[in-house]
Amino acid sequence: MVFDTDVVIRHRLSAVPGFVSAVVLQELAAGARDGAELRRLGAIRMAAETEGVLLTPDGEDWFQAGKVLNSLLRGLRSVRGPRSHAIDKGEQRRLVRDVLIARSARRVGATVVSYNARDFAKIQRFCNVQVMGPEYVL
Repeated sequence: MVFDTDVVIRHRLSAVPGFVSAVVLQELAAGARDGAELRRLGAIRMAAETEGVLLTPDGEDWFQAGKVLNSLLRGLRSVRGPRSHAIDKGEQRRLVRDVLIARSARRVGATVVSYNARDFAKIQRFCNVQVMGPEYVL
């Protein structure tokens, strides 16, 4: 499992079970209240790296994320359903991190746990990743 930022924040998870997404850590660090929180996040990152569960998007993830975002922007038809409504550039920028989480989770066969079902449903049209709500695991 890979926990999305919204789950970590809402449940105030001090330890993240499963894979730890470097993208989620970046989002948490960007919003950290103080130096103590940044140090705690740094310790989580180091522990995840040591344990081999730090999930960092690789070059292929970045490229495929670009393709997913392009398909969403253009409103293309996917193999998983009919043509979708095109998103605008603002929404495309907002989805970048979620697509990176999805792509890297897919690479290792992990399920993304998120409250953000609507955005991940869009992403799933072009990225075959498993997503579930936190009510099933927390």
